[in-house]
Amino acid sequence: MVSSFASKYLKSSYRALSLLDQPCLSLSQFKQIQSHLIVSGTIADPFAAGKLLAGFAVPNYGDVSHVYALFRFIPSRSTYMWNTMIRTFAENGQPMNAILLSKEMIKNGFLLNNYTFSFVFRACSEICDVYLGLVYHGHVIKLGWECHDFVLNGLVHCYASCDYMGFARTLLDVRKNPDVITWTAVVNGYVKSGDIGLARELFDQMPEKNAVSWSAMMNGYLQFGHFKKALDLFNDMQVAGVQPNHAAIVGALSACGFLGALDHGRWIHAYVNRNRFTLDRVLGTALVDMYAKCGIIEMACHVFEKMSSRDVFTYTSLISGLANHDLSGKAIEVFKRMLNEGIKPNEVTFICILNACSRMGLVEEGLRIFENMKRVYEIEPAVEHFGCLVDLLGRAGMLELAKEVVRTMPMEPDSYVLGALLNACRVHGEINLGEEIVKILADHCLDHDGVHVLLSNIYATVKKWDYVETVRKGMDKKKAKKEPGCSLIELDGMVFEFFAGDKSHDHIEDINFVSLRIDLHLKCFGHDEYDHSIE
Repeated sequence: MVSSFASKYLKSSYRALSLLDQPCLSLSQFKQIQSHLIVSGTIADPFAAGKLLAGFAVPNYGDVSHVYALFRFIPSRSTYMWNTMIRTFAENGQPMNAILLSKEMIKNGFLLNNYTFSFVFRACSEICDVYLGLVYHGHVIKLGWECHDFVLNGLVHCYASCDYMGFARTLLDVRKNPDVITWTAVVNGYVKSGDIGLARELFDQMPEKNAVSWSAMMNGYLQFGHFKKALDLFNDMQVAGVQPNHAAIVGALSACGFLGALDHGRWIHAYVNRNRFTLDRVLGTALVDMYAKCGIIEMACHVFEKMSSRDVFTYTSLISGLANHDLSGKAIEVFKRMLNEGIKPNEVTFICILNACSRMGLVEEGLRIFENMKRVYEIEPAVEHFGCLVDLLGRAGMLELAKEVVRTMPMEPDSYVLGALLNACRVHGEINLGEEIVKILADHCLDHDGVHVLLSNIYATVKKWDYVETVRKGMDKKKAKKEPGCSLIELDGMVFEFFAGDKSHDHIEDINFVSLRIDLHLKCFGHDEYDHSIE
């Protein structure tokens, strides 16, 4: 018969265990329950120990080391506990630890089950180790778990993530009624492998699509620069009655920014407010970037100030937007504010702030920032940063120093670096240096059409028309011409794209007619140089 003291302690322990079912327990409360279970000896009960371990692991308190220490302390571990620890590693950016623990689990005489395999395949996907995935696939077949949904989803995701699309597609085809998660994993795999066409073909075949499926296909288009297709898909998603998730909203805002689709971007912002989306760092940054790229820098600043927390990407987006709107002074102020808040700039931040210094002619400030990249922030300048430095010096007329930077930079100068120096030659009429740079570009097979146009403009600046004609004839002989310009126009929420010389639009005759009327109207007011023709 259990003594009254033991009975009292037992009741106390189970009362402590029942507290684990309460929502929103703090980390300190979990640790108090842990202490009680250890002191009472209840930690030796596999059920109690497993429940405590799961409580620490889910929700994630960000202290994986504590969960692992508790796992090691538990005297008698069950399969459930092993799975909980493996899952914790897999879901917290420690895939190798998840793999190693699964191997230890086998050595300790435990059989991997469907849950173990789902976590292990996730870890294999994270480290892109398809051969390890194949080994575990063998275990799956041996233990008879090949028809289980969790396992198949994990396998498909593993093979798709590792670019083994043949295996992934075979598993999808042979499986009876694959669920939306499996379909989406294969779509993602085709996107990752670069076959956006097959990804869309498979996406269209999906019998059921959820918000994750739509956003996966949208982000695939974004990765390959198909911004209009991404935005069209976002519209189709709403027509299909699927509520956009966070990823779809962010993706659509990104597409709006690249397309300059301001009306569409404003509608999405209103949708975000109407549906009470949390303005977190990712969503806030997407809005700042969209407004800045669409020319509404005041609204970009407004969203920026409204955000409760900001990271390096938020600051970089605003700095870039301010610099592109000839507000370089404001961009530098925001950069200093960023440093004062203890946020470390990244490589892109330095490109943006160096561009701002270049546009304002702040040579000393730009040089100081460039030097601080490595000295203070331990960021090795890349070729893009040297290009910004050359542009800074070139705009200020310091061509010899800019040339010295190009000569001594630790990597081969690319077309951007040499193009910045060539453009400075055009501005300051430096013919000899310009010709020298064009020769270097030609030696490196970087003398694209724009380079010849720039050289022609250098000659035109100093009125050497014979040289201009020679360059132009050389371009004709090589059949070289500049890439046609492209314009995007948003009308009634639709984005229309026009290229110079493009006659493919369905209403090209009407467009040309209206353009002609505008031309005639402008000529009445003395604007004779207006060119109306789209042709």
